[in-house]
Amino acid sequence: MATMTLTAVGAASPDTAWQRYVLLDQWPRWAPHIRTVRAEGRETVPGLRGRIESVVGVRAAFVVEDVDHGARQWAWRVRSGPVRLWLCHGVRAHPRGSATWLTMRGALPVLAAYAPLARIALGRLVRA
Repeated sequence: MATMTLTAVGAASPDTAWQRYVLLDQWPRWAPHIRTVRAEGRETVPGLRGRIESVVGVRAAFVVEDVDHGARQWAWRVRSGPVRLWLCHGVRAHPRGSATWLTMRGALPVLAAYAPLARIALGRLVRA
């Protein structure tokens, strides 16, 4: 099991970036690898279960473990076949607007393969 953390800084306000995480229908707009999100609700809340479909047809089930609106942090587990990832996201104020981070835990080859997509998505998340 390996751990990797990625960061991005952009001109979006912290509240704007956070809402892009919270509202599931926003995910495909800033995460270009996500085609659809189907879930039991519209917002990230603890216990929320759902499925993501990528633009190449890969499907993954997820469950949100924790959401802290005050700290602008949330964590979830994602599973696609034998691949399992734990991801923790956060947003904070930054002199240029906002900064976001993603800490991922899983098999190193999976993290290495996902990191380039995640970097693009994080950059779009904090873009004004």
